[in-house]
Amino acid sequence: MEPDLFTAAAEDRQEKDPAGSPLAVRMRPRVLDEVVGQQHLLKPGSPLRRLVGEGSGGPAGPSSVILWGPPGTGKTTLAYVVSKATNKRFVELSAITAGVKEVRTVIDGARRAIGGYGKETVLFLDEIHRFSKAQQDSLLPAVENRWVTLIAATTENPYFSVISPLLSRSLLLTLEPLTDDDLRGLVRRALIDDRGLKGTVTLPEDTEDHLLRIAGGDARRALTALEASAGAALDKGDAEIGLQTLEETVDRAAVKYDRDGDQHYDVASALIKSIRGSDVDAALHYLARMIEAGEDPRFIARRLMISASEDIGLADPNALPIAVAAAQAVAMIGFPEAALTLSHATIALALAPKSNAATTAIGAAMEDVRKGLAGPVPPHLRDGHYKGAAKLGHAQGYVYPHDLPEGIASQQYAPDAIKEREYYTPTRHGAEARYADAVEWTRKHLGRKRS
Repeated sequence: MEPDLFTAAAEDRQEKDPAGSPLAVRMRPRVLDEVVGQQHLLKPGSPLRRLVGEGSGGPAGPSSVILWGPPGTGKTTLAYVVSKATNKRFVELSAITAGVKEVRTVIDGARRAIGGYGKETVLFLDEIHRFSKAQQDSLLPAVENRWVTLIAATTENPYFSVISPLLSRSLLLTLEPLTDDDLRGLVRRALIDDRGLKGTVTLPEDTEDHLLRIAGGDARRALTALEASAGAALDKGDAEIGLQTLEETVDRAAVKYDRDGDQHYDVASALIKSIRGSDVDAALHYLARMIEAGEDPRFIARRLMISASEDIGLADPNALPIAVAAAQAVAMIGFPEAALTLSHATIALALAPKSNAATTAIGAAMEDVRKGLAGPVPPHLRDGHYKGAAKLGHAQGYVYPHDLPEGIASQQYAPDAIKEREYYTPTRHGAEARYADAVEWTRKHLGRKRS
């Protein structure tokens, strides 16, 4: 017997005793118009709407799709809606338990269904990134010949986890993390809906805010926490889910943090100033507060990249590459694993030797430019590649540094107005000590006067 996404027995049980199913299952959308978020994927004529039979289609059948997004953003939900709405055969496999044998069984059944009674098959493959290359290869003939229409779900970047031939034969649909407004609407619907809590409890604003924070854009997590805390409140005889009840239920304290208010900037400021002050423990504390409050990890990573140049600079040339690598990793993996990467970068930056010489150097240079200290580029540095440049004296007398034994030419580079200015004042902290020696040596060989 072919596996089914939601077996008939489970559906019968849910219909007869809906209260016996988890809230997240009971509130699962039945049609695409009930789906929370992902509106960019649900426009008229979109691949998902064509999969459920909306639109005329004509000779162009619905395409196979790969759904990529974080947990709790609706990948399985969308597959469920398709399974309920489509008039096609719907078969589900999980890459955790299925192998090539199971895939071939589904494909053989799909070919028989098409040939026998003209019934098309939709195959939902969950966690496709867990399939090996050989297992993914086994899907290619069926997808290419449209023996099946594939809906594959993955939480990992498909450009790394899905083979190129399968990607080229499918549409990649990226699911976005649900916003607080998306989750707020879902939670409020679950509180009053007959499939949900039927108005048995209420949710004050402060408890709702904390619930959204701990959900972290995950609808399943939000509904699970809501159901557990509602049960705890009712057991106490309360008609309201208090903040303390929610905290006790999910074992997670509410962080006093408003992402759109002063706390957002205060805690971010404290993180950077703790890194600047080399207090690694304080920096980790503020990082933890930002993570627990549901701060966007990309915002944290951007702050760390700025800190690497603003407060460390050449005292540790590895600081900026570490911060940039952290930002790239965060964009690829998201929470919860991104917390490890942010911790890695925060510790490295907090313990690095510090220098703000790069910051003060560009600040001083920009201040002079704003004051009008610019002037024309010296003639020997100007572009000499076009016809007539030599007649204007451009590029004449320029000394090519690589032609000299020491690789440095004593000639004027700066405009006359600032030729004696020195913007960069290196420290002797960490690796910047060697830059201090280098700048002293080069200025001497350039014939610059000591300020």
